[in-house]
Amino acid sequence: MYILFHLPQEKLKEVSARLKRDLIRGLGKHSHHRAAVKMLPTFVRATPDGTEKGDYLALDLGGTNFRVLHVRVVEEQQRVLKMDSKICAIPQEIMLGTGEQLFDHIAACLSEFLDSQDLKGQTLPLGFTFSFPCEQKEIDKSILIRWTKGFNCSGVEGRDVVQLLKEAIRRRGDYDIGSVAMVNDTVGTMMSCGYRDQSCEIGMIIGTGTNACYMEEMKNVKRVEGEAGRMCINTEWGGFGDDGSLRDIQTEFDVVVDQTSINPGVHTYV
Repeated sequence: MYILFHLPQEKLKEVSARLKRDLIRGLGKHSHHRAAVKMLPTFVRATPDGTEKGDYLALDLGGTNFRVLHVRVVEEQQRVLKMDSKICAIPQEIMLGTGEQLFDHIAACLSEFLDSQDLKGQTLPLGFTFSFPCEQKEIDKSILIRWTKGFNCSGVEGRDVVQLLKEAIRRRGDYDIGSVAMVNDTVGTMMSCGYRDQSCEIGMIIGTGTNACYMEEMKNVKRVEGEAGRMCINTEWGGFGDDGSLRDIQTEFDVVVDQTSINPGVHTYV
């Protein structure tokens, strides 16, 4: 019998072994469909090498607020300068409304930011950090698997969120964006550090939820064709335990929190 909220070291080692097993299962060509830890390919094939430069827009959506940023990458200084940013709240009715309402709200906030920075005459490339479990098809195509963190917008699960953002911007018609790179927040974290330290190959988030990414050898990523080089893998380890594998260590409080959440049974590890 374990004391609530305290697990002995042997039990922790056992849980660690379960997580490792699920990470390997998520990489498998035939096992990833039933894996609780999804190990999603990101199609990011390398960390920054210091030659990047230019002006970019960034959107960061992963909680009850989202950020819009204008950043400048300076090759000579090997650093990323934040020129300015804006934080926009997402009201509860939008978090639980339709996908069109959500992306129209994002497009409206981006429009206000571009106005404030006198950037509407420019067409800048955009990095879109969308911190929900997605099946990445290409660098600019990402299908939402499921909502987490209190979101439950209709008409988005199973659809390409980059396309939904572009459609919302087109509906406005008062500005345009360039190419879009879609990344998870863990990937963005790893890449931003990797610009300063090229030995950085792991990104981890501990916030509203928890997640991690890392650079994996392509020969181990069985669900993607090709064995040459490496690719960043978004583990989505918040799903660890969604198959019941952590039931033996859940407390009565864990069960109540899960059952009363907006997405019961999802992201057990968070």
